[in-house]
Amino acid sequence: MRAALTQMTIDKLPVPASKVEHRDTRLKGLVLRVMPSGVKSWYCEYARGKRVFLGRADVLGVTEARECARVILADVYRGIDPTEARKPKAVMPTYGTYLDGDYAAWAKSSQKAHAQNLNRLKTAFKSLLDQPLDKITALDVERWRAKQVERGLSNQTINRDIASIKASFNRAVDWGILTINPLAKVKKARVDDCLKVRYLSEAEEARLRAVIEERDERRRAERVSANRWRAERGYVLLPSLRDPVFTDHVKPLILLSINTGCRRGELFDLTWSNVNFDRRILTVTGATAKSRRTRHIPLNREATSVLLNWRAQSEDTSGLVFVNEQGERFDRANSSWRRLLKAAQITDFRWHDMRHHFASRLAMGGVDLNTIRELLGHSDYTMTLRYAHLAPEFKLKAVEVLDEAREAGLGEAKVLSLVG
Repeated sequence: MRAALTQMTIDKLPVPASKVEHRDTRLKGLVLRVMPSGVKSWYCEYARGKRVFLGRADVLGVTEARECARVILADVYRGIDPTEARKPKAVMPTYGTYLDGDYAAWAKSSQKAHAQNLNRLKTAFKSLLDQPLDKITALDVERWRAKQVERGLSNQTINRDIASIKASFNRAVDWGILTINPLAKVKKARVDDCLKVRYLSEAEEARLRAVIEERDERRRAERVSANRWRAERGYVLLPSLRDPVFTDHVKPLILLSINTGCRRGELFDLTWSNVNFDRRILTVTGATAKSRRTRHIPLNREATSVLLNWRAQSEDTSGLVFVNEQGERFDRANSSWRRLLKAAQITDFRWHDMRHHFASRLAMGGVDLNTIRELLGHSDYTMTLRYAHLAPEFKLKAVEVLDEAREAGLGEAKVLSLVG
């Protein structure tokens, strides 16, 4: 039914037996629906079969309804879908909420050191945690960088944090939370990629091995003394440490680190099922590797001997290779390590540097960088290239090409002169 709707005609409309719609002739698209219950409602029909509810007629007068419909129809003319426009907009999370929510869930399933990485982001970028994701700009990160430089942080540390926050924003783009990464153009500071690699000199390694042996002998002597004291008092004796090759986990852990290049966490997660004595292969599974990629490490004679002797004195040879006194996974070995370094007079050397020691010895022994990369589990050459300077023969072979070319040229000239 079409009519020029006025407030008077609307008020006088009878209650119908079934739904009736009245269309306004003054504004095409404005519709008044009257229900058998007497409820009268305004709608704006902006396309065939598409309409938007405006409100009840007892609240919204005809003038207001006509103005609301006019605004909607104008938006449709500009290409704006009123149905989409009326949907509640998704609330943009703050960076802190994002890290604790979607990003934390993803990191837990995708990153081995997810807890450490998340904590690093929250600590480094504490000033940005309360800001919505779409309000954080490249300038914010540049200002953050300037403050870190003032604090005296190295470019390597700052670059690592910048790479982490950019990666977190890339995930937000992938998931449709952001349309673009506002930090995409933030560049890393230039650093010296050929940093000095810390490894043990022959003298340092000899001293470390010596203090490890001294520690085991001291522990054996202390156990003898303790059992003598217990025997005098009728106490139960402690197990003797004379027969076992190792008095505890410290020596085998260090020797395996030096001979396999495994990370400390990879050795803590190592199970006997991943040690193949027949083939002399140690397998670091993707589930425990930092790169999430499985790799196989050949065992040299010392590493094989260490594992065989350790298995011989282990109570459980079906689970973890190294367990604490409660039979659980180790999570640290710092105290013993620091005391050994002090006794061996070795400074500026971390447990992780035994991995560098392993790779450095291989490079100096002439092993090619690709093999070193595979043994260490690096995904590309970037990390492995730090050992290139320890294998100068490769660069020497490269420049010797010049000598060969010159000698070949001189030989050819000599032949020509003889023929002439």
